Amino acid sequence: MKGLKLRLRVLRRRVSNFWRIYRTSKLGLAGLAIILGYVALAVMAPYITPYDPFESVALPFEEPSPQHPLGTDHLGRDLLSELIYGTRVSLMIGLTASFISVMIGTTVGLIAGFFGGKVDTVLMRLTDTFIQMPQLPLMLIFVSILGKGILNIVLAISVVAWTASARIARSLTLSLKERPFVEAARAVGAGSFQILWRHIVPNVFPVIFAYANIAVVDAILSESFLSFIGFGDPRTPSWGMILYFASRSGAMSNGFWWFVIPPGLMIMTLALGFAITNYSLDQVLNPRLRRR
Repeated sequence: MKGLKLRLRVLRRRVSNFWRIYRTSKLGLAGLAIILGYVALAVMAPYITPYDPFESVALPFEEPSPQHPLGTDHLGRDLLSELIYGTRVSLMIGLTASFISVMIGTTVGLIAGFFGGKVDTVLMRLTDTFIQMPQLPLMLIFVSILGKGILNIVLAISVVAWTASARIARSLTLSLKERPFVEAARAVGAGSFQILWRHIVPNVFPVIFAYANIAVVDAILSESFLSFIGFGDPRTPSWGMILYFASRSGAMSNGFWWFVIPPGLMIMTLALGFAITNYSLDQVLNPRLRRR
């Protein structure tokens, strides 16, 4: 019990110190505000959408008006309601796919870097094989095999996007395992997995956490691309699917700009929020950058 309280106290102190440094970055606060704004939009979606996003409520391709601030789509559905609900889908896919891919990559990198030898050789050759393959065509192959749908898109992104986190985790582990505190842990009889879990992972986590922000951006953009070319679930209103229907219905060629620009802006601003948050995290977690 005392050990748990001590760990919670240390964790609370670290979080407090992190926030004290992070909040000095105006750019970081702006990125965090964007992300939290979209999270709030996703959580409150059932309560703030003016219409059911799955029902036709007006004529197709109506221009923005007081009744429909962002107009309607090709089926007469309210685009504002679709975009708000689409926030939930795009965020869920981005966070889930990035979490899975970062977990896979970090696990591979930790094992390869810590144990070395043949284990390192096999795992890194596998990683290099995936790196050499172009990601988008590889995702298309996986989705074509698995079939259309949100879950299959998450799996395809996760299977393809883990290589960068694997290389980062491996390089950090190779450096950390030679440090004196690891040698001290071995001297007192700590086993390999105990050293890996209690001494290596806590030191690798901050850098991986910073990288995960970029992984979320990549996952959101990948989902939008896959949905845009027709591999999404047409029954689920994601931003990528809205752009897919806009393309299929000839929205841009017919001047229906409200069908294209709002989802594109939402994808861009959410990606920007994660990108500038990642930049600020790098400054917080890297002492050399923090001094500049």
